[in-house]
Amino acid sequence: MTSFIPVNTPLLDGNEAEYLAECVRTGWISSEGPFIKRFETEMARVAGRRHGVAVTNGSVALDIAVHALGLEPGAEVIIPTFTIISCAAAVVRAGLVPVGVDCDPGTWNMTVEGVEAAITPRTRAIMLVHIYGLPVDLDPILTLARKHDLKIVEDAAEMHGQTYRGAPCGSFGDVSTFSFYPNKHVTTGEGGMILTDDDALSDRLQSLRNLCFQPQQRFVHEELGWNARMTNLQAALGVAQIEQLPRTVELKRKLGRLYDEHLEGVAGIRRPVARTNYADNIYWVYAIVLDDDVPFDAKEAMRRLAEKGIGTRPFFWCMHEQPVLRRMGYMLDEAHPHAERIARRGFYLPSGLALTEAEIARSAQALKEILA
Repeated sequence: MTSFIPVNTPLLDGNEAEYLAECVRTGWISSEGPFIKRFETEMARVAGRRHGVAVTNGSVALDIAVHALGLEPGAEVIIPTFTIISCAAAVVRAGLVPVGVDCDPGTWNMTVEGVEAAITPRTRAIMLVHIYGLPVDLDPILTLARKHDLKIVEDAAEMHGQTYRGAPCGSFGDVSTFSFYPNKHVTTGEGGMILTDDDALSDRLQSLRNLCFQPQQRFVHEELGWNARMTNLQAALGVAQIEQLPRTVELKRKLGRLYDEHLEGVAGIRRPVARTNYADNIYWVYAIVLDDDVPFDAKEAMRRLAEKGIGTRPFFWCMHEQPVLRRMGYMLDEAHPHAERIARRGFYLPSGLALTEAEIARSAQALKEILA
C-alpha cells in the first residue's frame, strides 16, 4: 500500500531536543523561563525590530496587536478578503469594522488600488497580510497610510525569513505579528509573536498578554487583558528553530524549484509566481490554482489527490463570504471576484520542510494524473 504524504511535516533536527531537556532539567517549564526572552530577542533581531512579545498563537497576537492600538469603536480597518479568519476576528473583537480588499490574481496579495478605493473618512488602519510566500507590495500602501494617517498592522505569519526590497517582513507595521504553528518556517508547536519599535506600545503589549497585572498590586486590574503567555518549553523550540532559519529558507526555495521543474508546461494550472520586482518567493506552501477550463474545482481535485495518497489543503475562504461575519452584518455589500475564484479553485500540495525529493516528484505526478 502506498504511504500517505501529509501536507506538512516539520523538521526538528537541530537543538530542539537539547533545549527542551534543559527546560525539564532546570524546572523552567512555565512562562517565566529564560528561553522566552531569548526567543523574543532573536525574533526581533530577525525582523529588524526593537521589541518582541511572545504569545500563545498567531491569532491572539493579532487580537492583542489590534486592541493595543486603541482605535475608537466603529472605526474601519482595511483587510484583505483573501486571508484567514483570525484577521477579521481581531478587528471585530476590538469593536472595529472590517472592510475587505480583493487580491492580485497572480500574487494573491491585496493591491494598492484596492486599498486606496477602500479608504473612507472612517478608516483608521490597514492590516497588511503577506500570503503564501510573496509579500504585499508595501511601498505604495505605506505611502497611502502616511498620507491618510493610518496605523499599519502587519501580519507576517507566513513570512519568517522573507524580505521586501531587502528589508525583513515583520519590520513594517506599527505592530507586526508572526505565527509559529507547525507549518511555519519557525515553529513552537503553537505560538505567536508581536513586534514593534515603540517602547510604550511594547510595554502595553506585555501587560495585555499577562492579564494586565500591575507591578504595584498584582491582582488589582485597571484593564482586561489576555492570559496569552508563551511557555519556556515553546520558546526553547523557537530558539532552536531560529538557529536553522537560513537553511529553512534555502530548503523552501529548493522545494519550490523542484515542483516547478516537475510541473513545467503542465496545462490547466497556475503555479506560484517565482519572483516579483520586490521579492523572491519563499514558498511557505506550494500552491496551485486550477484554470477555468478544468472541469472540476479544488475540492474535487483534493479528493482525487487524497485517493492517490497526497495530502492537500484548500485556500482561504473569502472574509466577505464568511457566514459568521455576514450574520453579524459585516462586509455584506462586498464582491471580490479574484479572491472568490481562487478560494474555489486553489489548494496547496505537500510543502513541509521534511518533504523528500521523491515525495515532491510523487505529488507532482499525482497532480498530472488527475489533470490528464
